[in-house]
Amino acid sequence: MGRFTFLSTAIEPERAVLVGVEWRSGGWPTDRSLDELERLADTAGAVVVGRLTQRLDRPVPKSFIGSGKLEELKSLVGNLSADVVIFDDDLTPSQQSYLERAVGEPTKIIDRTALILDIFGLHATTREGRLQVQLAQLQYLLPRLRGMWSHLAKEQTRGGIGSRFGQGESQLEVDRRLIRNRISSLRRELKLLERRRGVQAKSRSRSDAFRIALAGYTNAGKSTLLNTLTGAHVLSEDKLFATLDPTTRAYTLPGGRSVTITDTVGFIQKLPHSLVEAFKSTLSEVLEADLIVKVIDCSDSDFERQLEAVDRVLDEIGAGQQPTLLLFNKIDLLAEADKQNFIARHPGAVFFSARTGEGIDDLTERLSAEAAASDRLVSAEIPYREGGLIRLVHERGQVISEEYLESCVRVVAKVPRRIASSLERYQTV
Repeated sequence: MGRFTFLSTAIEPERAVLVGVEWRSGGWPTDRSLDELERLADTAGAVVVGRLTQRLDRPVPKSFIGSGKLEELKSLVGNLSADVVIFDDDLTPSQQSYLERAVGEPTKIIDRTALILDIFGLHATTREGRLQVQLAQLQYLLPRLRGMWSHLAKEQTRGGIGSRFGQGESQLEVDRRLIRNRISSLRRELKLLERRRGVQAKSRSRSDAFRIALAGYTNAGKSTLLNTLTGAHVLSEDKLFATLDPTTRAYTLPGGRSVTITDTVGFIQKLPHSLVEAFKSTLSEVLEADLIVKVIDCSDSDFERQLEAVDRVLDEIGAGQQPTLLLFNKIDLLAEADKQNFIARHPGAVFFSARTGEGIDDLTERLSAEAAASDRLVSAEIPYREGGLIRLVHERGQVISEEYLESCVRVVAKVPRRIASSLERYQTV
């Protein structure tokens, strides 16, 4: 290369140390929870260089972990040249501030919530998604401002010229006011978008299409399932929270019935409540669905805990009583004996592989049956002037018999409730 030395311009990934606590009260195994936290860190662009765990009854009020374990953490950070320490549980603002002082600059201390918020910020693409993420980030930031301005507060104790203005405290109050104003503004904008979403939902409701929402643990294969069924091109990759914004596609079931299928944001254990609150308008797609398909990765050893996490979030948003269909995805990754054992243990579920298409006939049959379950059998004589209504019966219902008379079409069909109410005036006994 001669006299010249080329320097890499690639951004070096941050080096992260993970900290987890094994609670005596139970919960997810610490190693599995830290595995998931490592995948989250990888999604955010960091490389995990170390882990630290401790067994506790409850968090230490001042430092979250014990003093001896904190000394071990400081040593680990120094030896591994870590840029960031990520706690698997939520830290209070005072705990985060104490840990930052104890570990020392420039190492950052963050928790699982901050990491998830960062990932959401990277992946939100629509205006509504970005506003929702920003709202959750500011709500997280507001109680932590005092620690961020501690360097200016220290200046006040030094005395001398300029020390009497109280820069830290005044700047802190200014920032708090700005953030509160911005939070109020974001809430107003999201309310407007929520109203627009409601108008769109009513439009879909008037179309009488049976509405299906995919809900499940992040990375369970919901986007791949949507792509497989509808030929959509939704981003699908092996990263947590690869897609955030809901995507709705039309799909025609084997009997000719039209339905809509919506892919929603994935869930996760310890999903921050602020994010559930911020994304409620997006998750309203689940509330408005006629059927929720809970997509679970059956190849994951923690699938039962993942299902519990999904059910918990559905309950939190008010969708716990909605009609559901349990779909176990990635059946192709199981050995044949394990597959048969799995099917025997869950007789009411659908088993499917979004990647290979195995089980797609069973899935579409179940979707057709669920869509038809709430239909009503009607017999009506529809005037030819009601061409739109005749078309809806064919598109949204199942025609059993049809006879073309001089002034009307005599039809016997199973149709959705909303169409049945439109046919009442033309019904025959």
